Amino acid sequence: MLKTTIHGFATAVKGLLLTVSHLFGAKKSREIRDIRQENYFEKQEGVTTIQFPHEKMPIPEIGRYQLHVEIDDCIVCDLCAKACPVDCIAIESIKSPEAIGKTSDGSVKRLYAAQFDIDMAKCMYCGLCTVVCPTECITMTNQYDRSTTKLTDLIYDFGDMTDEEIKQRKEEWTRFQADKEAAKKK
Repeated sequence: MLKTTIHGFATAVKGLLLTVSHLFGAKKSREIRDIRQENYFEKQEGVTTIQFPHEKMPIPEIGRYQLHVEIDDCIVCDLCAKACPVDCIAIESIKSPEAIGKTSDGSVKRLYAAQFDIDMAKCMYCGLCTVVCPTECITMTNQYDRSTTKLTDLIYDFGDMTDEEIKQRKEEWTRFQADKEAAKKK
């Protein structure tokens, strides 16, 4: 028991000495260093708190932050929504009677994106949606400071169709299906 008490006391003294050294070191203003430099943490002297938003930490290339969708490259395959473990991606597709275009990688688009919403309040930034995307239209950006006081502001709508366009596309598909069925009956 005495050994545990001495060890606890020694640990507390060591922690207090470190705190006091930082207290006196805080009188100096910290110079900005790149986190990718060798021995970054050993070279810290002075105040080590980042003064956000005036100072920002450098963002690693493989960082996972806000999601972005390039809707023109989306083939509305729904793989991202299926891969999402927290169901923060909502997609509604409308079929087209013919191909409606191509993505930047040459994939043929046959579905319209009536709805493509991402609820960033639910997102856990795992990146699974970006991994499964065959056209790489959904990506992680380097933006991390989109704070808001309303949760509804965190639902990003990437769909670009108006209500009238959605109604028109659904009617086109219904007519196409009806014409197809009529042709089969003849």
